Amino acid sequence: MPRRGGGVNANRPCGKTESGTGTGTHAGTDRTPAAPAARVFPVFSVPLPTPVPVPGVAPVPRAATIPRMAKHHDVAVIGGGIIGLTCAYALAKAGLSVAVFDRGDLGREASWAGAGILPPGNPDRAATPIDTLRAIGAARFPYFSAELGELTRLDNGYFRCGGIEFLPPDEAAEVLPLWEAEGIAFEKLSREALREIEPALGEVPGDPYLLPACAQVRNPRHLAALVAACERVGVTLRPNTGVDLITADPRRLTVAAGVVSGNEACPAGRVLVAAGPWSERFLTAGGRGPGVRPVRGQIALLKPAGRVTTRVLMIGKRYLVPRLDNQVLVGSTEEPEAGFEKANTAAGVADLIALATRTIPALASAELVKCWSGLRPGSPDGLPFIGPVPGWDNVYVATGHFRAGVQLSLGTAQLVTEMFTGRPTCVPADAFAVTRTPHSGGKPAFRS
Repeated sequence: MPRRGGGVNANRPCGKTESGTGTGTHAGTDRTPAAPAARVFPVFSVPLPTPVPVPGVAPVPRAATIPRMAKHHDVAVIGGGIIGLTCAYALAKAGLSVAVFDRGDLGREASWAGAGILPPGNPDRAATPIDTLRAIGAARFPYFSAELGELTRLDNGYFRCGGIEFLPPDEAAEVLPLWEAEGIAFEKLSREALREIEPALGEVPGDPYLLPACAQVRNPRHLAALVAACERVGVTLRPNTGVDLITADPRRLTVAAGVVSGNEACPAGRVLVAAGPWSERFLTAGGRGPGVRPVRGQIALLKPAGRVTTRVLMIGKRYLVPRLDNQVLVGSTEEPEAGFEKANTAAGVADLIALATRTIPALASAELVKCWSGLRPGSPDGLPFIGPVPGWDNVYVATGHFRAGVQLSLGTAQLVTEMFTGRPTCVPADAFAVTRTPHSGGKPAFRS
């Protein structure tokens, strides 16, 4: 989770993320199981002037000189994380020409560093818009993984491993009706049944609920496949090309003419801001933005002598994710006070190790392989911002997905593609509006 597009945070001596370089083929034993045939996503132009201020929109730094012209695209995407890349892929498959700009390497921020948990879901019965986006991802990820594999010959590590969520009685009273209404398969386990299927577990607080359809993906592998797939469908990828500002057409100051990177003007019919916690500067109107902010999360990777668990274990805001190579990913802290500082701290890592050894005592002798941290894009109410940006006619945003970027990526891409192509949207178009009043109601079916 380094800054969106920046190189992954090494945080020596603990090391890099679990994948190594993340390019080409990957070591490890994860393999995508056989899946049904890949499904296809269902599925503007003025000369670029010198940048001019836009009324009601606080300016971002201007280019130092009049920029040169670049190829025109239908859509310019600011940010090459999992949201920006998945949207770019879907838009390209819908027939639009797309360019993705990132200030660093593609897919090396929060998307790269996350755990890749994919809770189950049924989009036809989801109770809220956020649950619908999550359920779209749950339903389509096996097909999408197969599609990426066929297109790129890269394995993203998707597999259905099952999961166990530990819930205190008050929280169970809130979420179990949501699971039942959505048709999610689950089973409350007795402590004896829990020991039978997960004998290495210690005393974990809360009642255990088995979720057999829970799945996971290896984030670094998925991002590598997604980058390659974008190239295959014709997306123009511009890593290490930060966007300085969005330019306006002087004939209509609310119409974006494209983006500027350094001394290069990149004309586009529409702009999509998907820059994670760095999105706020492009969303500020009248001196105030919607409140996208970085929330640091630290993760540790442990290597026990043998397999200690087979399922994702979700305990409050924390989790243990077993990989097929027997390593166990432990996460994650939530540190909004850290700002844009990516670092592992002694206290943060110690807290994760304590969680791991309480949950599975055998992990006390495991090797600490790596640890890393990243910056997730938080929002005031924990929900993403998806839709038009105030002050512009053709600038949109898709950011603020916080802990759930992977699981919300396919639903977000579908929603953005529907907005851009004029099709009926999978959720109400204003469900994630930048102008909404933050609220704390409507608990989602899953935390992450």
